[in-house]
Amino acid sequence: MSDMGLSKDVIYDRICQLIEPFNKKSVPLTPQTTFANDLDFDSLTVMDLVAAIEDEFDIVLPLNMLPDLETIQQVTDAVEKIIKG
Repeated sequence: MSDMGLSKDVIYDRICQLIEPFNKKSVPLTPQTTFANDLDFDSLTVMDLVAAIEDEFDIVLPLNMLPDLETIQQVTDAVEKIIKG
C-alpha cells in the first residue's frame, strides 16, 4: 500500500483506525495520545500494532526507532518519513 502521495492527515487517520481494535479502554485518540500511559499498551500490544502499521503501509519500522515512538504523532511522523524516503 506504499503511496508517495499520502498526506500526513491520511497517515494519521489510518494509524488511528489500526489502533482502535487495541483500544480496549476507548481512550479518545489525539496526536499526543501515548501508547504506554494513555492507552496502557504492553510491549506485546505495541509489537502487534507495529506489525499492523507495517502491513498497512508496506514499510518496516526499524527496531532502534521504536523506543522513541511514544505518541501517535511520533508514529505518524516516522511512517511519513519512511514512506517519503
